[in-house]
Amino acid sequence: MSILLTDIFSVPPVQAAGPAAPVHQSSSGPPAAIRRPGWWSWLDRPLQRIALREIADDPRLLGDLGLSREEALREAAKPFWR
Repeated sequence: MSILLTDIFSVPPVQAAGPAAPVHQSSSGPPAAIRRPGWWSWLDRPLQRIALREIADDPRLLGDLGLSREEALREAAKPFWR
């Protein structure tokens, strides 16, 4: 068995490869995989359209959304896949 002895000054220090990647990004909102259109939006659309149908008779709330009553009802009547 051989032992290699060296002093600490003969070994070059280890340099970082670059800036460290963040461990996680902002926690505001759902993860990117969920935000993308796909199956998640299919599950959420019926609930949004039910809520839109419920506020269709309140002109103040529709004004906040920038929709007329007819536009709100037309959107609420769409099937979940559209």
